[in-house]
Amino acid sequence: MFATMLVVIQLVVSVVVGLYFFRQLRQSRQKEPARGRESNREMERMRHLRSIHLSEPLAEKVRPTKMSDVIGQEDGIRSLKAILCGANPQHVLIYGPPGIGKTCAARLVLEAAKQSQGTPFREDAPFIEVDATCVRFDERAIADPLIGSVHDPIYQGAGQLGAQGVPQPKPGAVTKAHGGVLFLDEIGELHPVQMNKLLKVLEDRRVMLDSAYYNPDDATIPRYIHDIFHNGLPADFRLVGATTRSPSEISPALRSRCMEVFFRALTPEEIALIASGAAERAGCAMAKQEAETIGRYAACGRDAVNIVQMCAGLAQMDERTMILPEDVAWVVQSGHYTIHAQQKADVSNRVGVVHGLAVYGENQGALLDLEAVATPGHGEITVTGIIDEEEIGQEGHKMRRRSTAHGAAENVRTWLKSLGYTLENTDLHINFPGGMPVDGPSAGVAMAVAAVSALTDTPVDGTMAVTGEITVQGKVKAVGGVPQKVEAACQAGLLRVLIPKENDAETLHIAGIEVQGIDDVHQALSAMLVHTKTEKKPIHRPLPMPEKVAAAAAEPSA
Repeated sequence: MFATMLVVIQLVVSVVVGLYFFRQLRQSRQKEPARGRESNREMERMRHLRSIHLSEPLAEKVRPTKMSDVIGQEDGIRSLKAILCGANPQHVLIYGPPGIGKTCAARLVLEAAKQSQGTPFREDAPFIEVDATCVRFDERAIADPLIGSVHDPIYQGAGQLGAQGVPQPKPGAVTKAHGGVLFLDEIGELHPVQMNKLLKVLEDRRVMLDSAYYNPDDATIPRYIHDIFHNGLPADFRLVGATTRSPSEISPALRSRCMEVFFRALTPEEIALIASGAAERAGCAMAKQEAETIGRYAACGRDAVNIVQMCAGLAQMDERTMILPEDVAWVVQSGHYTIHAQQKADVSNRVGVVHGLAVYGENQGALLDLEAVATPGHGEITVTGIIDEEEIGQEGHKMRRRSTAHGAAENVRTWLKSLGYTLENTDLHINFPGGMPVDGPSAGVAMAVAAVSALTDTPVDGTMAVTGEITVQGKVKAVGGVPQKVEAACQAGLLRVLIPKENDAETLHIAGIEVQGIDDVHQALSAMLVHTKTEKKPIHRPLPMPEKVAAAAAEPSA
């Protein structure tokens, strides 16, 4: 009796289990056609969407396809080639304002590197471009598109391996760039956490991952996952980081691992060339004068392309193929563009006026005229147009100090007294016109020459410019940004520049202007003071030259 019941129970259980599996099989067979139909519908929808095309944007039409198309960055491209096209390419940081060709130059240099002899880059070396401003990551390490992450089995969407309790590594951009270049745009905006992870990857050339769900003794885990957790994901690439920030704003740890290249701002003439090329590719004719107008208003190549795009749109609305002057005028007016007047120096010899040099923005050189006037008074020296105090440090650790420009003015005052200028009956006013406060010690020599010129009523050679820091003993010390300053002087139409002798090596490659190194202010006085009195009578009695100044000024300039 018992045996019979056992047989019946086994039979019932077998029938139930069989019905269950039969039902599951039937449902899966029903789902497959439904899933297939859904997939087909979505594929058809995607094909339809991809069949719709708008016209190619003008910004893409004018994008450089060869090295000669990148305008105005010959020095920067040469530096990039030297860093990336050799047998031992290095990581590199590119500094420069936006819209001047940093990304295009990096892409083209990689293509050139693939063709160079002895290069480690293969023909299929990837160029992975990532924008650091929008690189997202999860603090719980669930997702990290830049570095890579591990998808643990507890997370939704873990798939078949997740159902088996297997953690799944997900490679990031650093692994996708393996064997090639990772271009990280606006690298100065990268989150500090991501920056630290990136520095570790640059050091190890691999990404080490970890998971609490990984068991090295679990034989059910696939071998490739075991290999990733033991040896890491490969990440042997070369980093090319681009930024619009200054070097001082970039992490020192990152800078120490990278070479540095500086792309300069474009001149109005170079922007005009970009505008002409953009108009041609837009299918419109444009006169040279209109291109020059765009060059004066556009801050970079991207601005020039945008202006041409709108001008071409106005021409097409009127069924024209010619961009007219009124089109350009309307676009710059409606777009609130500001004119960027190119500095041209006044080369006339004037008393108390000296051409100084400065660096502003993204390593852009500029002509900085300063003027000095001596008037009857009580021995006061006034300096205007400079920063009296500056705030330095980071948030929470800030301090205020007298600016270095103000310190340079004090050094000039002390130096004048050491030469014998008592100034009891004379007030001296040194001014930096232009509405831009000056900071930095590099105007010290220029202030000294302007002061001596005003006190002795001696004109200054208007074809010369000078830069350098002055000590209280009249020595000239090295300053920064000398190549940019010399190029600015050349563009302004000057013939000669005096720089600190310690900076001589920085200007050997610059042509078109004479550069002289000096190590004493007396050498600047000898070169710049012109001993021809102006016709205009001074409003005060000029002070006699002290013997030291007179002797220096009497020497023939080198």
